[in-house]
Order: sequence, then C-alpha cells, then structure tokens
Amino acid sequence: MFEIRFHGRGGQGAVTAANILAIAAFNDGYDVQSFPFFGVERRGAPVEAYTRLDKKKIRIKMNVYTPDAVIVLDNSLLSEIDFLYGLKKGGDLIINRGGVEKQEQYNGYRVSYVDATSIAIKNKLGTENSPIVNTAILGAYVKVIKNVKLNSILDAIKDNVTIKTENNLNAAIEAFDNTVTGVF
Repeated sequence: MFEIRFHGRGGQGAVTAANILAIAAFNDGYDVQSFPFFGVERRGAPVEAYTRLDKKKIRIKMNVYTPDAVIVLDNSLLSEIDFLYGLKKGGDLIINRGGVEKQEQYNGYRVSYVDATSIAIKNKLGTENSPIVNTAILGAYVKVIKNVKLNSILDAIKDNVTIKTENNLNAAIEAFDNTVTGVF
C-alpha cells in the first residue's frame, strides 16, 4: 500500500488534489481511498488530505499516520506545522517552492521541489495572492513518484476540473517538466 498526505491551506485545492490523484490511480488499476481531515477552518487555514492506493483491496479505514509521501502545497506551512511527522524514512517529500538555492535539506528523505505557485499564477489559476496549485502539484507528484501515469492525471483533470480545464492541464504538464529532485 502507498499512502500520501497532502498539507495545504483551505482554498488551495489540497482535497481536490487528493481526489484527482485517487481517480487517476483507480483508472491505472489501483484500489483507492481519498479523504480530507479538517474541522471548521476557514479559507487559508491549514488542512490535510489523504490518498491511499494499492493493487489489493484496501480494508483499513483510518487516517494516514505513516505516509510514504508528503506533499506541501504552501511553503509557509514549513515553519507552522510538523509536516514530516510519520513520514517513512526514505520517503518522498514534495514541496511547492521556487529558487533552488534557498532549499533546505531534510536528511533521510528524498526531497523534490516545484514552483507550483508561479506555475499556477502563469496559468491564471486562482489569483496572484491566492493561487490554486493543486493540479501543478499533481504534475510534480507523477514526476517524482511514478506510480500513476501522467496521462491518467491529465484524464482525471479533464473529467473532474470543469473550470479552466486547459489551464489546469498545462499547469500539471509544466510542473512535471520543472520538478527538481535531489540534494541542494
């Protein structure tokens, strides 16, 4: 079983990203679960969402406590929450952040960066002050993790994102092409 935890802020699309990933994985032959974890938070408040995928039937019904991958949609969360909690050693950490020269190192994890914010703004997804980065971050996920096909993500976006569909497709592809993995 492969488990993913998304960290974002309300309005950035973390829950939608988790759902689109689940749809794409299902279309690639996985059994899937996707669900959010948040209370009565408002737009801008920290939220979590989870996706599980497995080639076998998933029988557990609980939050994801030891993810294989953590995705951070808003880099301001890096100083506000313990986003590494439970991440398996050697697990993947995908962070929305530009400027490779400013990157931190997280020992014991494979770290990848994408400037999903700039990509979202360039593709007019949300506003400059509140970009919606979810489809861009999914392009990064596919580049790094490789358990779901890019075409499956693009098909899931086409089928489930009814506003600015073409912009969202372009954002996913651009993020796929511009994600950087390694030690900085």
